Amino acid sequence: LTFSLLSVTLLVSFGSSMLYGYNLAVVNSPAVHIKAFYNATWSQRYGHELSPGPLTLLYSLTVSIFALGGLVGSLLVGMVVERYGRNGALSRSALLVLLAGGFMGFSRELGSPEMVIIGRSITGLHSGICLSVVPLYLGEIAPKNLRGFLGLMPSIFICLGVFAAQVLSLPELLGEDRFWPLLLSVVVVPASLQLLLLHCFPESPRYLLIERNDVCGATKALHQFLGTLDVQDVIEEMKEEQRSLSSMEMVSVWQLLQDRSVHWQTLSVVVVNAGMQLSGIDAIWFYTNIIFENVGIPVSQIPYTTVGTGIIEIIAGLIGCFTIEKVGRRPLIIIGFCAMGICSAGITVSLLLQAALPWMHYVSVACVVGIIAGFCMGPAGVPFLMTAELFTQSHRPAAYIVGGSLNWLCNFTIGFIFPFLQMSTGAFCYLVFCGVCLLVALYVYFIMPETKNKTFMEISHIFA
Repeated sequence: LTFSLLSVTLLVSFGSSMLYGYNLAVVNSPAVHIKAFYNATWSQRYGHELSPGPLTLLYSLTVSIFALGGLVGSLLVGMVVERYGRNGALSRSALLVLLAGGFMGFSRELGSPEMVIIGRSITGLHSGICLSVVPLYLGEIAPKNLRGFLGLMPSIFICLGVFAAQVLSLPELLGEDRFWPLLLSVVVVPASLQLLLLHCFPESPRYLLIERNDVCGATKALHQFLGTLDVQDVIEEMKEEQRSLSSMEMVSVWQLLQDRSVHWQTLSVVVVNAGMQLSGIDAIWFYTNIIFENVGIPVSQIPYTTVGTGIIEIIAGLIGCFTIEKVGRRPLIIIGFCAMGICSAGITVSLLLQAALPWMHYVSVACVVGIIAGFCMGPAGVPFLMTAELFTQSHRPAAYIVGGSLNWLCNFTIGFIFPFLQMSTGAFCYLVFCGVCLLVALYVYFIMPETKNKTFMEISHIFA
């Protein structure tokens, strides 16, 4: 593990992945203030306040438009990484965050709820690009024995982003009504740092050699990332992959879906990415305060309870990061989804028994913590890492488009319908998440192979 590898991993994780986690959770605590702003603005414009139904719909749109922006961003990944490279795509996408921060930061001064929604959609566009490009970049620059460790680093920063949003939302910091625009626009700080420093690191050697045929540039990049002049073995491995792809151009999404030689790899990406969002984790992050209020936590204690869950997230992410190269990818995903499924069922049971046994709300909180811990330990980062590992260079960008699109589409669906699902089905809505988690765990157990410590060509041969 060289200084250059560690530095670039920390930089892109801080400047891109952390913003995804932050934007997932930042609208949770200031929900009351944002709704009050929407009501006040509506009253000024039309002379009457919004009724509860339209207000819930407008706020749900504010929450879930982030995922729609992410969906658009994920569809652009293939074009962006082919045109600008991995490093270049991350540098340019940071400009989107600066634009979004401006929209959200000045929304209240200009009396415009539309600016909040537009800003949220632009941050989603940024996250949609970076959520795929960061693991793609790290997966290509990391040696095979460090791919798991470096590949899970972004998931730790996603958890750190959620935790940062929870801490900054405390009443003692930016949790007051007058500070919510600043709370939403803090994202410009990590993005600016990435914009300033990322040019100090080279492009992905695999991209330079296989797609640009730049052997000299790839060699220099490997020298910097690996900290050694002896990189001939790595160059030869890349050339072997290049030769195997010599008669094949970069495939489109449609070509990927039609290619029977990667049928099982594509299906695995679909199942794991869709399952990651349909597991209900985004419902937990988007609506933590509402969930804790429903299970009986006093309103004054909720901000501090959510901060406690944030600490658990980080610990679980660190456990996953430092154990992935020992236990492998499959066990982490299976354990994570099983834990989430069991805890989702536990929430349903505890809510049903709460009227008879008031202490059951502590069980509900423990189950919420269990869902978050299970997710951060494996499903938070391993699917993105495995998308890079399951495909060769020609298919990889298209695979990230498929996985990312499904990820964001399911994210939007859960973020938008969860409040209405909860109103209509009550405690039983968590059983849906339980079923999804257990089905994904079974698929991974029976179908997906272990990819630990294998080259991309070896993994391809396993599936073949």
